[in-house]
Amino acid sequence: MSVEDEQTNFRQNLIRYGGDTYPEIVDRAQGCYVWDSTGKKILDFTSGQMCATVGHSHPNIVAAIKKSCDTALHLFSGMIPRSVVQLADALSRIVPKPLKRSLLLNTGSESNEAALKMAKLYTGGFEVIGLGGSWHGVTGNAGSVSFASDRKGYGPGMPGTFVLPEPNAYRCPVRHCRDRCDRTCMTIGLELYDMQSAGAPAAIIAEPVISAGGVIVPPEGYFDVLQSEARKRGMLLIFDEAQTAFGRLGHWFAASHLKVTPDIMTVSKTLGGGMPLAAVITNDAVEETCHRRGFAFYTSHVSDPLPSSVGLSVLETIEREHLLQRSQEMGSYLAERLRELQSRHEEIGDVRGMGLLRGIELDVWSSGSA
Repeated sequence: MSVEDEQTNFRQNLIRYGGDTYPEIVDRAQGCYVWDSTGKKILDFTSGQMCATVGHSHPNIVAAIKKSCDTALHLFSGMIPRSVVQLADALSRIVPKPLKRSLLLNTGSESNEAALKMAKLYTGGFEVIGLGGSWHGVTGNAGSVSFASDRKGYGPGMPGTFVLPEPNAYRCPVRHCRDRCDRTCMTIGLELYDMQSAGAPAAIIAEPVISAGGVIVPPEGYFDVLQSEARKRGMLLIFDEAQTAFGRLGHWFAASHLKVTPDIMTVSKTLGGGMPLAAVITNDAVEETCHRRGFAFYTSHVSDPLPSSVGLSVLETIEREHLLQRSQEMGSYLAERLRELQSRHEEIGDVRGMGLLRGIELDVWSSGSA
């Protein structure tokens, strides 16, 4: 195929998978920029779908990949490579206690699938509550508790799925609040769940900041109460930190910032620096019980050496380049400039309550997002 034909017909052999598609072929990416086949240099405000937050092709990431090429790219799933041991140890040092044990996988969907299986096995229940506007993945169970979009036309989802109205004070889902959420949405949602429950509670899964639903920042104390309500019902609390972990809120994890430690945490995107890497992280008690009851998540690419090497490099880069502090500084700067725009333009939220900008620390990195 000639270059001209390639550019004209490059989609003809591809299945369209939803979302927006850039009209040109992309040739390369470096730092916070990508270049298309016409030579156009484009500022990548998506950070590669929020994955390459230390920058595209960061030298440390490239070095880790090259090192893995000389040691091991892939192994039999029952073999544990050194990079997996090192990454699990590094994670155990920064996650809020008593979280400690990690299962290293490939995607956020996979990590949420594993977390939901663990919660069901641990509790003996099967009912899972997700927040409105949430996005936890596209696979069977993870997709069933994703409520932002893409639910229609695929038939029945996971049995025992319930939705809790999201704490969106700017556009209150129960038409109750304006600019200050008082958790009526949570009260109503849990009352509806209690009425419908078959008596088999398993988990509540939530993003600490609801991303696909509109970057919704829950009010102060929301997750303390949600955790308490989960415990009352014998449910585990799962935090999906795909979008919030490893510095995107100016802290290693949203859980650390909120001072609410879930029973299970899932991480992905930002951990892999552009490589497919995700993890499920839990405490000794949950891991021991699940192991005793036969927990299995044995995939071809569990505990893979290459992405684990990259994940370790990502954590080292965040520390070496002081990106947690950088995120706080630049996030505060950008948020203030956005508030100034909001105060001058009526169509940007509600000036009285500052809408959804209240309390957000935006994701701005030294070598990643612009």
